[in-house]
Amino acid sequence: MTDAAAAPEPVSAEAPSALSQDELNRLTDQLIEKLKTVYDPEIPVDIYELGLIYKVDVSDDKDVAIEMTLTAPGCPVAGEMPGWVKDAVLEIPDLKSCTVDLVFEPPWDSSRMSDEAKLQLNMF
Repeated sequence: MTDAAAAPEPVSAEAPSALSQDELNRLTDQLIEKLKTVYDPEIPVDIYELGLIYKVDVSDDKDVAIEMTLTAPGCPVAGEMPGWVKDAVLEIPDLKSCTVDLVFEPPWDSSRMSDEAKLQLNMF
């Protein structure tokens, strides 16, 4: 189970959405499922449970915009990981596009990790 404090709000809508709540719920579940397929190669935990996903927005036209970070700014896969995330998300049928932006504010720290990730890494 994901720690609610560490988990981002996967889908946000600032104005009423043309997508139904059921559709948003379905897309949220699919997005989380796909984000959980991407792993930091140095840590045996997926990027979602690590708390690397800061924001996911889905437009009414099903364009996805993701803000994510890395465990460290000098991460050796910094240039590749956004592409891995984009490729995973675009496996969801009906999505038009996906952009992934790396951000470093706020800086990542282990408090963003889910309880599941902490268990996997023996951090309790």
